[in-house]
Amino acid sequence: MMKVTPTFARAPWASMTVLVLIAACDSGADNLDRAAFEAAVLEWREERLANLMAPTGFLSLAGLYWLSEESTSFGSAADNDVVFAEKAAPHIGEFRLTADGVVMVADPDVDVRFEDEVVQTLLIADDTTENPVMITHGTLAWTVVQRDGRFAVRLRDFEHPVLESFAPLEYFPIDPKWQVNGTLKRYSSPQVTAVDTVIEGVGWNPESPGVVVFEMDGDVFELEAYASGERLFFVFGDRTNGSETYPAGRFLYAAMPGEDGQTVLDFNRAYSPPCAFNDFSTCPVASPRNRLPTVVAAGELFNRDAHVESVESH
Repeated sequence: MMKVTPTFARAPWASMTVLVLIAACDSGADNLDRAAFEAAVLEWREERLANLMAPTGFLSLAGLYWLSEESTSFGSAADNDVVFAEKAAPHIGEFRLTADGVVMVADPDVDVRFEDEVVQTLLIADDTTENPVMITHGTLAWTVVQRDGRFAVRLRDFEHPVLESFAPLEYFPIDPKWQVNGTLKRYSSPQVTAVDTVIEGVGWNPESPGVVVFEMDGDVFELEAYASGERLFFVFGDRTNGSETYPAGRFLYAAMPGEDGQTVLDFNRAYSPPCAFNDFSTCPVASPRNRLPTVVAAGELFNRDAHVESVESH
């Protein structure tokens, strides 16, 4: 049986090393500088795809079920409150909402495991805790996510058909002009912001240290940054959204600046959020203030044919 050790602390590619290139990679840069720049972006793209397709990557997601009752039965049989994939046992057990979180109570005749040990009753620590729990059942696995005080069960399939059929990611051409210098203009103190998500009624409230101001094609823009460990995280929109890129916006990371506030935004590394691939994520969307009134023809494109629609459960 497959044993998976998940990492939940951040998006799988959020910990990638930021490569800061010397020399200005504009039209006047020599061939060696441009070649090095392109090689670094191509390496980032390879890591991006590998993380998407990893066992705990976003392409293995197979369901998202919000819990609203004290007890919710689950399994593959149609008479369950939550209906899993056919490869699951007909009746696995139930999820119970408690003051401590979601407790799973499994049927004693069903093989469900935590860290490769058979379990029957277990508090499933959610993804906001220090040590989230993943339960496995054959090639299926599930975790609990908490958003705005609500709990949902997120299902994975380590043999999801998408993993076999997924087409290569497509991108705008790599162009050094889309790597720009930025300056973090810090708020007097960090602010907790309110950001919408793709799930109606579920918000996201990250802490923002301030806005990053930068220049592109002679125009000055700014994006509100969100703190993400040792990095800045952006959810931004631009005029390619809905036509060439994901409608709700894209994600981007940059190094956390020092006292001088200087950082680098490389839009060649802008990428689609998990919800571009399926309906089983709770992605934040670009806020009105983070929708750039210009075209950013860099980074990852959106392939509608690669999106997996949800199947409504009972």
